[in-house]
Amino acid sequence: MDERDEPQGHEGPEALEGHEGAEGLERTLASRGSAELKAILEALIFASPEPLTLKAIDKLLESEPKEDVAAALADLKRDYERPGGLQLVEVAGGYQIVTRPDLHDWVRRLFHERTTQKLSVQALETLAVIAYRQPVTSAEIAEIRGVNTSGVLNTLLERHLIKIVGRKQVVGRPFMYATTKEFLIRFGLNDLSDLPKVEDMAEALGLEAPLLVERVPPDDALPLEEPEEKPESIH
Repeated sequence: MDERDEPQGHEGPEALEGHEGAEGLERTLASRGSAELKAILEALIFASPEPLTLKAIDKLLESEPKEDVAAALADLKRDYERPGGLQLVEVAGGYQIVTRPDLHDWVRRLFHERTTQKLSVQALETLAVIAYRQPVTSAEIAEIRGVNTSGVLNTLLERHLIKIVGRKQVVGRPFMYATTKEFLIRFGLNDLSDLPKVEDMAEALGLEAPLLVERVPPDDALPLEEPEEKPESIH
């Protein structure tokens, strides 16, 4: 038979091997791309000074298909579920790579100065009241705890665990306090819904549960961003 009479489109063993080889190469390239994307995600989360949100991840990797990013992130999560010194956690609305809690005492040996920066019982009690009752004033905190809290509030403000969110529309217009993103990070919470049950926290602090019940922000709270009042002139 003349070569020109051979049926067109017939693939011999060599052609099939070449076809399979091409498919294998595509799978290898896809796998390499997925591994590279996972490595990039891990590097970004590790290098970020604060929890990296999905919004930030999408912006940083906007050139990558979102489904590929989601798959790489899920794969990365599975990697960190295995035993090791580090873990990938969801905290403060984002992702962060941190040391395992049971290894904290070992890690603290690297940072001797931090061993003296633990919060006092008074500070923890005040922080708990703010977390469950926010926004709340200094006077309201003092009424619940039965002691003056101005010094403790300053400490919590300095450590960026609480912030001033406005003024209450009452005589003296006192500042109102609420917790911060740093508070969520420090205590490993994704959001305030992750707080322990009120009853458990109240029992631990020796307070009555109703005193810590979370409440809806009051309507009499004034925004913090308001024009500064000019001081009255002294005659």
